[in-house]
Amino acid sequence: MQTLVLDQAYRPHRIVPWQEAVCSLFEGRVEVVEVYDYDLHSTSIVIKCPAVVRLIAAVPGRKKGVRFSRINILTRDRFTCCYCGRGPLPPRQLNYDHVVPRSLGGTTTWENIVASCLPCNDRKGGRTPAQAGMRLLRVPARPAFLPITMLRASSVGPIPAAWRPYWTIELEPL
Repeated sequence: MQTLVLDQAYRPHRIVPWQEAVCSLFEGRVEVVEVYDYDLHSTSIVIKCPAVVRLIAAVPGRKKGVRFSRINILTRDRFTCCYCGRGPLPPRQLNYDHVVPRSLGGTTTWENIVASCLPCNDRKGGRTPAQAGMRLLRVPARPAFLPITMLRASSVGPIPAAWRPYWTIELEPL
């Protein structure tokens, strides 16, 4: 069983094994929000297995913004091509594309990188969208935060009922 960890604002932060959640509970770092209908026994106590916990302290680094990475670009763009709108697609079927190509002075920044499917990436080539006769469906921007979308059904399994109130439609596994 796994435990969903929420930040102070009740947004999904990460998923941990239940053992880690119990240790964090006894260390005073989290509070239990939802439990599974399953008892955990030790020699001196019996507690319900935590399904959802909330961090008591602020998440370090949240104020610094989201780290730039390929998976975070795909997450921001909802694993969908920003040119044709196909998606959500598995990460292996997406590239990240420089809107203004590096050969034309484009930079590798949040504001110049978008997710694109392989056919659109090939079609655009080393040109700008205007030069390739393509248009962006949304303007790329630096996100303030990202939901936990890189989780797959194979790694989490079915979303537990206790997580549903905190697991928005945007967070559903692909």
